[in-house]
Amino acid sequence: MIGETPNVRSYTREGRLVALTAGVCAAGLLLPSVQVWFYAAGLRWLYVLLVSYLIAVGVTPLIRELAFTVGAVDHPSPRKIHQTATPLLGGVAVYLAFVIALLANAAGLADPLIVTEGMLGVLGGGTVLFLVGIRDDIREVPAGMKLAVQIVAAGIVIWSGKLLSLFPHGLAGDTLNVLLTVLWIVGITNAFNFFDGMDGLATGLAVIIAFFMGVVAFQTNQPFLGWLSVAVMGACIGFLPYNFGPGKPAEIFLGDSGSNFLGFTLASIAVMGEWSERSIISSLITPLLIFSVLIYDMIYLTVSRFATGRVNNFKEWLDYVGKDHLHHRFACLLRGRKKSVLFICLLSFTLGLNALLLRTADAWSAVILLSQVVCILIIVTVMEITSNKTNRRLGK
Repeated sequence: MIGETPNVRSYTREGRLVALTAGVCAAGLLLPSVQVWFYAAGLRWLYVLLVSYLIAVGVTPLIRELAFTVGAVDHPSPRKIHQTATPLLGGVAVYLAFVIALLANAAGLADPLIVTEGMLGVLGGGTVLFLVGIRDDIREVPAGMKLAVQIVAAGIVIWSGKLLSLFPHGLAGDTLNVLLTVLWIVGITNAFNFFDGMDGLATGLAVIIAFFMGVVAFQTNQPFLGWLSVAVMGACIGFLPYNFGPGKPAEIFLGDSGSNFLGFTLASIAVMGEWSERSIISSLITPLLIFSVLIYDMIYLTVSRFATGRVNNFKEWLDYVGKDHLHHRFACLLRGRKKSVLFICLLSFTLGLNALLLRTADAWSAVILLSQVVCILIIVTVMEITSNKTNRRLGK
């Protein structure tokens, strides 16, 4: 830590200038006349994007300084891949950017929004996870307790009246819908957290997932969900330059405060929306494809770890920490972490494009698109198996 102090101070002087500039620009966007212009031009989505982006750009350098001050720093260890102590709490910048952009949009003088129970459910549950994540970034929280909090956060969303409706109404159907909603939100939250293991990966995936969720939301006349997605997207784009860049390590990590909040928020947006006008199956397939990289990695890891005996029960699975995620395997196969990050982001973007095409496809075209998705995932699986063999040969 002593050796890092000069870099921290230099960054702070530079960072404060960036923070001031971004803050001034964000304050300008909050002026009523500026807000009215964006709304009148039909660019409300761009307004939300710019506000969240500028807040993230401006706040992140200050949060980095704060993380060093409170000791929220991730130090190198055998189970981690970074080589230098790196501050956490990047999620604070993302959270603030997201919330401020939504509040600015909701309180818009040109067209104020009514705050819905669904919005309160997402913000309430996300805030609970965010606060527990901050605690975990400073002092580790047991995995079992984090899982319990995730279930509570999912319950808040359900309490707000938002849940999946795959099964028909009734005692049995409603119970299954509640369980499925909890499984989806908790599963996606953890799957997203798993991808916060390489510079820029979780943030990049959040941008891609939020982009496609936003596009579909606006296409299906759900502008509020579109604004939620755009707020996530802008916050992550503003944070990304500090988390990923050519020829340099990340200057700050999302931490659990960021990865859990983003995973939960994106999963909750999926629960809140109707993603196809055709059928409930089409509405289900669209988010499944958009989130498919996260889902694939979770399924592959679970099967692989139980099949190889690395874990034998749920508690061991919950506590297990290893370098066997999709990004670790492709870093070995492609011989570079940044190559792995870019490959996975491109894979996610490709599957997201399939989700957009599938929404308007006829029956035969849908079969072809889904077959293409299956082929892509089979290719990825073959590549992962090849990476496993390479790791075993190298004794990793």
